[in-house]
Amino acid sequence: MNVNETVEQLLTRSNRLGANKENTNYAGGNTSAKGADTDPVTGEQVELLWVKGSGGDLGTLKESGLAVLRLDRMRALPNVYPGIDREDEMVAAFDYCLHGLGGAAPSIDTAMHGLVDAPHVDHLHPDSGIAIATAADGEQLTAEIFGDEVVWVPWRRPGFQLGLDIAKIKSENPQAVGCILGGHGITAWGDTSEECEANSLKIIKTAKDYLAEHGKVEPFGAELPGYGALPQAERRAKAAALAPHLRAIASADKPMVGHFTDDAVVLDFLSHQEHPRLAELGTSCPDHFLRTKIKPLVLDLPADASVEDSVARLKELHEQYRADYAAYYNKFADESTPAMRGADPAIVLIPGVGMFSYGANKQTARVAGEFYVNAINVMRGAESVSSYAPIDDHEKFRIEYWALEEAKLQRMPKPRSHAGRIALVTGAASGIGKAIATRLAAEGACVVIADLDQGKAAEAAAELGNTDVAVGIRADVTDPQQVKAAFDEAVLAFGGVDLVVNNAGLSISKPLLETSEKDWDLQHDVMAKGAFLVSQAAAKIMIDQNIGGDIVYISSKNSVFAGPNNIAYSAVKADQAHQVRLLAAELGEYGIRVNGINPDGVVRGSGIFAGGWGAQRAKVYGVPEEDLGKFYAQRTLLKREVLPEHCANAVAVITSAELDHTTGLHIPVDAGVAAAFLR
Repeated sequence: MNVNETVEQLLTRSNRLGANKENTNYAGGNTSAKGADTDPVTGEQVELLWVKGSGGDLGTLKESGLAVLRLDRMRALPNVYPGIDREDEMVAAFDYCLHGLGGAAPSIDTAMHGLVDAPHVDHLHPDSGIAIATAADGEQLTAEIFGDEVVWVPWRRPGFQLGLDIAKIKSENPQAVGCILGGHGITAWGDTSEECEANSLKIIKTAKDYLAEHGKVEPFGAELPGYGALPQAERRAKAAALAPHLRAIASADKPMVGHFTDDAVVLDFLSHQEHPRLAELGTSCPDHFLRTKIKPLVLDLPADASVEDSVARLKELHEQYRADYAAYYNKFADESTPAMRGADPAIVLIPGVGMFSYGANKQTARVAGEFYVNAINVMRGAESVSSYAPIDDHEKFRIEYWALEEAKLQRMPKPRSHAGRIALVTGAASGIGKAIATRLAAEGACVVIADLDQGKAAEAAAELGNTDVAVGIRADVTDPQQVKAAFDEAVLAFGGVDLVVNNAGLSISKPLLETSEKDWDLQHDVMAKGAFLVSQAAAKIMIDQNIGGDIVYISSKNSVFAGPNNIAYSAVKADQAHQVRLLAAELGEYGIRVNGINPDGVVRGSGIFAGGWGAQRAKVYGVPEEDLGKFYAQRTLLKREVLPEHCANAVAVITSAELDHTTGLHIPVDAGVAAAFLR
């Protein structure tokens, strides 16, 4: 088999295995293949190992995500192995085994794949396999379920020694097709890629079938009265009400993005009497608790507890959680341990409502939640045939504060300016609003695109990426209920809101005597009342989150400049401009900054100008509509046309950390209109 076929088979197998979360979690596990290629220097054939590199995901693995190492050098590594107390040093040794540029960085599990004498190896984290691996009598269950086809490996932290252990097991058990790794997962092998995949799936299915056939019907105990799932609308309303307070809890050390799920697995777990005991035991698989922390914060009130009572109790539980985590850290830390990374929970469980999970970004938060669902499935399986017995806290600590894990964190790129921030932009399906949403997403923010047109909002969000990046929602800013619903959707999508841009608007260009009462009311309902309602809803969430925030008004040059034939528009822009000043004065004590952007002549890409305003203004100034942008540019000091992107630049700057001491400011984005200079 040539190199291309070997790699193609490995990637195909990896993608199939990773596509099914019953086989392994996101970014968890690794696969490998061995083969031969020509050394470009000597012209001789050399044996190589292709293995999933550090940080990759099996379901989406590409060739660029593979590490490529020479097997002759890998097999020589045991000769220089300094022993288990110094096994971390062997990670650096992998660099001396790389073939050519080596591809992706080798992961900690590389030894397992290189030292096991099999052409193809899979290491996976299936729920059914981990259930056996974390059962109190997992070794006996392994023998009972698999006979001598699958061998038990006692818990050992991933690394070089574990690779040696599994290589020895493979050598001493020629009949075996794989093993159960205590507290961790499974490893399987085969002579061909197809055989290896089949062995992996056989172990997973055999364990799953055994649990289904022999497991107790209610492994989590009896149902707890009052802890069952609330009706969907009620639980989502309660989740939205709790979300800002929960984000405050998860963000006491560092602002976090959130994810909410009311998955049936979570709701069922929380409705049974054993959930407090099992949650306290924490997760076991290293991939799980590195994302979820060693245990969740669990609200110990029934589903019908009021929001007020729930918030009060959650604050008490948070204090206890932080004290417990600090005690855990202090118990096991020594002079070589990295500094504590934060004592806030990554998982918060609310009976009758669901689960909130947190991370530095939406993907990390979502995956943390997925991992805790995996952990619940593991607990269910282990409790159904035995009792759940995860690895002890000392071993968890050794992994959580592992020097290699710390080094991986230090290698991560510097966060973008708005990473971890959640923005809601009104009128964001086109023009200035869309440009702002696009820029904020590019700077790392999660973005909620709110617009009167649901379809266009969804399209604009999809252009920015998947739902980990942006979501599109309908919002009529003149309707208080729709505004509340929009913010509820935002906090359920991303955990909260940090940055709100009042951009929704329309323009009616008429002289005083032709402006009707209806024109006046419509203009003010959308842009004065609408901005007021949006800012009010945003401020409530930001105050509850207790991490500050930004409110930005897209006002106008017309807020300070008296032009002809636009009494309703210019008056409402002046209203918005003064809202900026009023709210900056009122909200500063909460760390909420309120600033304005004063654009002028933004014609290209503008929904307002395309909707008739452009034709009206062109008529007023006596120029063709298609030349209106050029006309506006020529009357400026810089003689430059203003585009939506220029307004987006101003929003990105005024909401960045560089200007975090600025509030109550209006920034002109008009290429210089002397008559609109702020005085």
